[in-house]
Amino acid sequence: MRAVLSKTPGGPETLVVEDVLDPTPKPGEVVIEVKAVGINYPDTLIIEDRYQFRPERPFSPGAEVAGVVEAVGEGVKGVAKGDRVIAVPGWGGLVERLAVRAETVIPMPEAMSFEEAAALIMTYGTSYYALKDRAQLKAGETLLVLGAAGGVGAAAVELGKAMGARVVAAASTNDKVEFALALGADNGLIYPTGPMDKAAQKELSGEFKLATGRDGADVVYDAVGGDYAEPALRAMDWNGRYLVVGFPAGIPSLPLNLTLLKSVSVIGVFWGAAVARDPKGHAANMAELMQMYAEGKIKPRVSKTFPLEKAGAAIAALGDRQALGKIVVTVGD
Repeated sequence: MRAVLSKTPGGPETLVVEDVLDPTPKPGEVVIEVKAVGINYPDTLIIEDRYQFRPERPFSPGAEVAGVVEAVGEGVKGVAKGDRVIAVPGWGGLVERLAVRAETVIPMPEAMSFEEAAALIMTYGTSYYALKDRAQLKAGETLLVLGAAGGVGAAAVELGKAMGARVVAAASTNDKVEFALALGADNGLIYPTGPMDKAAQKELSGEFKLATGRDGADVVYDAVGGDYAEPALRAMDWNGRYLVVGFPAGIPSLPLNLTLLKSVSVIGVFWGAAVARDPKGHAANMAELMQMYAEGKIKPRVSKTFPLEKAGAAIAALGDRQALGKIVVTVGD
């Protein structure tokens, strides 16, 4: 089978497509014929050895897949050949066939396409865990989403509205803000790109405050980091919750005196670890997300698709922050 491989640390240009041996299912495993692979920000990090996990090389990136069960290992119950399923292996997904533990696969809804399925679990799972479990977002509260047009940001916009919040979407271009408004955001603003001095940060904080209302945001969903973090923190309301999700603009240093003055909580969001530590909570969240999908409250937006041999270009497009919603690699027919 064909596989996209990282053989040496580096950017997307270092990835190669090679033939490797087909997997066979061990006891308790199933082999999935992969149809689509969702591309996520960790894919840009893991191939450069900048992620929390460092798989032994050669390995394939690709954290979430959708496909059809091709083979079933000994002792597997509840999953059968021909089932349409989703899996989140963390890496290894940019291949034509993939072996995973049977208990980790998620059945696909009838109406869901493979592209949508590959774009659902990591982004919506992360954002739902962040908003529901970490921030305990309540109906009527104001949610400010930084990076509102990216995968997790767009999911946060939709989920925030589904949970009854007033959502303010912040992004770097007019097209991205318009995209977030089309997802249901109540208000939006464009923030500057590149490094900001203290004066520019102060000005941006004023814009955040103006967009979120007199009292400021109850919850900030920060999937950007960098120089955007402190302005967002300054624009928060009393007892606000600041969600630390990602750092494509760099890891910020927050002035902790502001958290004291505003009684703000800074809350880390590590969805992958939470899934491993609380599988029952994860399963409950997945069931709720599937119900929201069935009710039309959420719908993954796939802005670009790439074939398997162009997987490096797909990861590069995400790393360049070109995406509106999700980028997906399609495999096979």
